Parts: sequence; structure tokens; C-alpha cells
Amino acid sequence: MRSTAALGVVLALASGSNAQQSAYGQYYSQCIPGTGSMTQTTQTILTTSVQSTSSSSTQLTSTRSTTSAAPTGTSALECTGTFTPISASEYVAAMNPGWNLGNTLDATPDEGSWNNPPVVAETFADVKAAGFKSVLTSSGDVVTYADHFTGSSPDWTIDPDWLQRVSDVVDMAVDAGLYVLTNVHHDSWEWADVSASGANLTMIEEKMHRTWVQIGETLGCKSSMVSLEPINEPPASDAEDGTELNKINGIFLQALAESGGFNTQRVVTLVGGAMDSIKTSEWFVAPTGYDNPWALQYHYYSPYDFIFSAWGKTILTDSDIATIEADLANIRGNFTDVPLLIGEFDASPINCEPAARRKYMDVVARTAKELDTAVILWDNGLDHLDRDTHTWRDVHAIQILMNAVAGVSNSLSDATTDAAATEQSSSAYLFHKVGDAVADQAITVSLNGNTLDSIATDDGMTLTAPTDYSISDETITFTSSFLSQYVSETAEPGTKVDLTLTFSAGATAGVTVAQWELPTLASTSSTAVAGADLLIPITWGGINEPAAVKMLRSDGDYLFDDWTQYLGPLQAAYGTYSGQWNWDSGDLILTSTTVAAVIAARVPTTFTFDFFPRVAGNSLNYTLNV
Repeated sequence: MRSTAALGVVLALASGSNAQQSAYGQYYSQCIPGTGSMTQTTQTILTTSVQSTSSSSTQLTSTRSTTSAAPTGTSALECTGTFTPISASEYVAAMNPGWNLGNTLDATPDEGSWNNPPVVAETFADVKAAGFKSVLTSSGDVVTYADHFTGSSPDWTIDPDWLQRVSDVVDMAVDAGLYVLTNVHHDSWEWADVSASGANLTMIEEKMHRTWVQIGETLGCKSSMVSLEPINEPPASDAEDGTELNKINGIFLQALAESGGFNTQRVVTLVGGAMDSIKTSEWFVAPTGYDNPWALQYHYYSPYDFIFSAWGKTILTDSDIATIEADLANIRGNFTDVPLLIGEFDASPINCEPAARRKYMDVVARTAKELDTAVILWDNGLDHLDRDTHTWRDVHAIQILMNAVAGVSNSLSDATTDAAATEQSSSAYLFHKVGDAVADQAITVSLNGNTLDSIATDDGMTLTAPTDYSISDETITFTSSFLSQYVSETAEPGTKVDLTLTFSAGATAGVTVAQWELPTLASTSSTAVAGADLLIPITWGGINEPAAVKMLRSDGDYLFDDWTQYLGPLQAAYGTYSGQWNWDSGDLILTSTTVAAVIAARVPTTFTFDFFPRVAGNSLNYTLNV
């Protein structure tokens, strides 16, 4: 769900606040067998014109309609070049793995309005150099599309300059050797929400039809490296919504057929409700009467609590891993003969613990590979590629993805997997506490059949065994003499050096050496003031971010979600990142929603901020009074 105008372009290499950090993740938090049928429905090709009763994308006032939109007399595009057909299965294989150009063409009100500048060709070169085979560029937020529609019903004319910009970005990616998938994006929850109360389905169908006729005319002469997708994460609450989305898929295909060019031969990826694997399995039925080779796309942001740092969860458990594997297997089992791709997945470096996050990347990509499913990594511009510096924020995670997709086993840093644990360990770090004498420290790595070849620092030194480290089975012990080069009883807190572990095969592993002490707050209490976030100035003590925040009222009740009492000690009474707490470079943040909850409770609330390492003695309390 990353985009701003009604178009979304997915670019694939030849060979979030960020947009997807939203409640959509709730749809991916459980695994139940689907009941999707492979039987195709007949989609009648429409020949009569039907105008919507609304000329505005905000006037969704009429009741549900079953009348489909129809062509308004456009002339079909003719191409002078050649088109090399490709099957959907060949296309999906060729575009794997992919990268999403998020928060860019999908930003509102225009391309550079969010956290990224307008896209440039160098970005695609960086993506290709990293080994990606595809890139997804989202150009279709409903608000942005609303900004780019220059006409109303029945024509719904799109600004030709915007269509040209989409075309130019597609060309950039193709010129870089990328496959391209383009879609209609955030419009799904603005004007194209078929699940909304009183949804004007006649208008939605008409507008969707006209949108895709125009996109088709713009992109119709592109090569077979360009594929199309009707709409991103369309909301669906029940089977009736699912049926309507099946109809939308047919309208999309009809519009492509009418637009001309090579569009009837072009690969398309069809979608189900919310692009959720469960809803897709239950309700998706492919349209018939069209020649396009097609694949089926879904998105995967599960386990919800881990991906979105909800309720204090920073641990990826063995049960979580089993659920991931089952989720992906279930939808594959429901669509055994259909090319599948996960069009978005991610565990953000911003809020997910590194060792657990890298393991997540591995299990999703590895399982998808085993199930003949392609993956496209979501990147909002803050997570993975720093587009300004042309560097990847976590090269180890990117290598993990590349190797897993290639079927190569990765060696992975271990971390706590017990949801009932009272503390959390992580082999992505070597932590040393201020005031402690430096001693040998050990980490464990799941070698997965590989052997350790070398360890190097980011300042150019290669470690020597046994002087600097030793290894026994899967335990690597770093000597006090090596660590003393970076940490001591009196050294300033902070990250000191990054180590890269290289193995006989697969990705490298990263280990950060960090000195820590308990952070300090400028104050430890205040009185709640409604209507704004509360910023609490902090002097950091090593890792400059909180791990989780416990929220406990003075009467003993939880500020939010009493049911978390049934979770482990690192989750009971804890809040959720972004919606209830956050941070910036110099502040801890309690959101206005959290402040309002304290005021509504009418009792003081104590907020316990946990930091990494998540161990006893590394937490701070702050009291908000009323």
C-alpha cells in the first residue's frame, strides 16, 4: 500500500510516517486455510455506456450497484515496434527478487511530497547493482490521483503530464534492465473502496475503467518487461466485497483490451481482498474472456505484532516462524497452478531488532523460494536504500534476501526466541556496560551448513584467531584484548565498531560493538496536555532508540489492551510503536492518542521505556499526571 497517485508502477530488474506502516498489517497476523476456487468466472465484455451518479471522488452516496462501467469511445492505440510475449510464470521468475520504490510516486499531493525526492535513474542503477531483478514504483495514491484527475464523469481525464511522468519512470527502470509492474495504488482507500458504507460502485467501476484505459494507452507500446496490476490492497470486508473485486479485475482487463497496443498480450497480476492471503484464498476467482497471462499477487506483513512493534514485541519466536511457513504454504496450496508473488513484505530496520529482523527476511524469502513464489521488498526510503548516499542501510539483510531467493543457505545471528523470556539477547550486538571490566564475550550463530571464513571491522582490520576470537561449534568468542580496543569501564556510550562475519556461502552477518549505560531524561514527570504529542528530552545511553514502552496506570490497570496480561513479561501492558509511542534524535515521544488516554483514565500513568540491550537495569520511568 505504498503510493500516491492512482497509478502504481512496479519496476523489476532484468536481469509506513511511512505508507505501509498501517493497520493493514492486521490482515496478515493469522493463518487459516483458505477456500479459494481455481474455477474461473465468465466476465461479460461490456459494450454499453454507463455514467456514474457522482462526479466527485468523495461523493460516495449511492447504494451498491451491480452495473459495470463501459468504454466511452476511445480509439485503440497502435504500436509500430515488436513485442516478445512472455508467460506469467516466466515473468514472475525473472522479476524475483524485487524492490519497491515506496513513498515516491505514491506520495501526496505529489511525487516529492513525502520523505523522498523525485526518482532519478541512479536509484534504479543502485537497485540493480544490489542484485534485485525488479522494482515496484507506486504512483497511485487516491489523493494524488484526485490531484491528477482533470476531468469528472464519464471521462475521468488524467493530467497528461502525470501520465508522461509515469511513462518516463517506467522507461528509466526498463533502461536499467528492470522489469516493471505498474498499479493503481492508494486510490483503493480513497475513491475505490468497495467496502465503504454506501459505496458508489457505479462510479468506482466507471472511474477504474477510464483510469486503466488511459494508463493502457500511455504504456501500451512498452516492452513485455512492463506488467500491470489493477489496484493496490483494495479493502474487502466480506464475500460480497470479494465478488466486486473480482469484477474490478475484469474491468481492468477489459480496459486494457480497449486501450490497444500490446496490452492484451501483457502480463498482469490480479488481486484479491486487501491483497491478504486469507481473503484472497477465500474470495478470489479469476475473470475469463481475456488473453492476458496472469499471476496472483498478495502482500505479507506478519506476524503483525513483530512487524509493527506492537505490544512490546521485539522477539521473533519459533512459533512465529512456523506460522510464516504455514501462511505461505496455505495460499500456495489454494493456488497450486498459479504464478504467485508477494508484492510487498518487510521488517523495518527502524523498529525491528536486527537479529530477529534478518532471520525474518531469511525465512520469508527462503520459504517463498521453496513454494515457487516471488518476493518484492517494500522500501519507503527510510528502511533500506539511502537514495541520497547510494548505500544500503543493512547490507547483511539485502544479502540474506539475495541468497535465500537463490536457494543458498544463510548463516544467521541468533537471538532470544522465547516469548516468555524476561530479557532478550541478540547476537547482532556485543554489548559492554559502562563501569564493568572488559571480559571475553560470546555470540552464537546458526551456521546452517556453512563455516566461518573471516571477521573484519568496518575500519579495515581483519581479526586473527585465537588472538581476537575463537570458534567452537556455533559459538564465537571475542577476546577481552580485542574488545578493549573499543570499549572500557569509562568509554563514552555509543556504537563503537561494526564487524562483518563472512562465511563459506550465503550472506555476511553483522555484529555491532556498543558501550551502554542507562539513558537520562531531562524530567521524569509532567501533567498531561491534550491535543499534542508529548516530547520528553533524552540523553541516550548507547543505542539511540527505545525498544518498547510499558504503560501502567496508577490504579493497576493497563492504559491500553488489558488482554496483553496473557503475553510474556516483555509484552504485558506494553504499547505499540508509532500509534502510541515514538522517538526522534533527542526525544522520547508519547503520541497525542496516548496522552488523551491518560486524560480519559483520570489517573497518573507510568511509562517504562525499555532500551537495548533489553535487560534488567536498562529501563526508565516517566509519569504523566492528570
